[in-house]
Amino acid sequence: MVIALYIRHIEEEFVPQVHRLVELLHSKGIETEEVQDPLPLRHYDFLLSIGGDGTLLSAVHLIGNRDIPVLGVNFGHLGFLTTAGRDDLESLVSDLLAGHYSLEPRTLLHVEARDESASLSTFALNEVSLHRFDNAPLLRTDLYVGDDFVANYAGDGLIVATPTGSTAYSLSCGGPVLTPDSGCFVITPIGVHNLTLRPIIVPDSALLRLVTYPHPQYFSLGMDSRRQRLAYGAEINLSRESFTVRLVRLGNQSFFSAIHQKLGWGGPGA
Repeated sequence: MVIALYIRHIEEEFVPQVHRLVELLHSKGIETEEVQDPLPLRHYDFLLSIGGDGTLLSAVHLIGNRDIPVLGVNFGHLGFLTTAGRDDLESLVSDLLAGHYSLEPRTLLHVEARDESASLSTFALNEVSLHRFDNAPLLRTDLYVGDDFVANYAGDGLIVATPTGSTAYSLSCGGPVLTPDSGCFVITPIGVHNLTLRPIIVPDSALLRLVTYPHPQYFSLGMDSRRQRLAYGAEINLSRESFTVRLVRLGNQSFFSAIHQKLGWGGPGA
């Protein structure tokens, strides 16, 4: 077994535990290689993302469409997307070796964006967000689903989230929680002035088009933890990406056990 290790930043106090994890893997005959961008062109059975959710999001962009399962080990704070904590290292290694894990395919958003001077093509695991800069006028955005006009959103911005991203930025703005296999996207306004505009769920087979009104200012396009400045008047086209990313769940973990443990939802009889 060959495992790629992806580490962005670890607090000094946790470095010994990272070394302990590597030692445990080596003691079981597992080969490891620390990787950065670009990812070497060789076979890996897993990629271990060591950090928090931000590190895992970066790891997903590192592997792209190479279909390498990603296992998140939380050395950060909440770590909702991670499946193991820094105190679970022995059970992590034993579960991997015994095959006590499941692989969850996660839908990605394909992003095509362009303005008068720039264009980009990429993908996002959590969400794509449009947000006005501080002191800028309201961001006005028309949303189309296919050929159908949905609404004009005037406010601080707009989020289009995958089921994975429904528990992130979208949730903090009042969006619903979606299970990973929901097969849909959720569109959540940020600070919208028309209070009748609520989050809306659309099938992930839909083609979404966001058109911002022409204006001499700029706005921020977020794609997970990455940001791009675009000019007002830009057009963003979103669709389901042609490939997925597979996240590892160890042991008997599930999406709802993560909800209970990390978001504090009550258990039976609570």
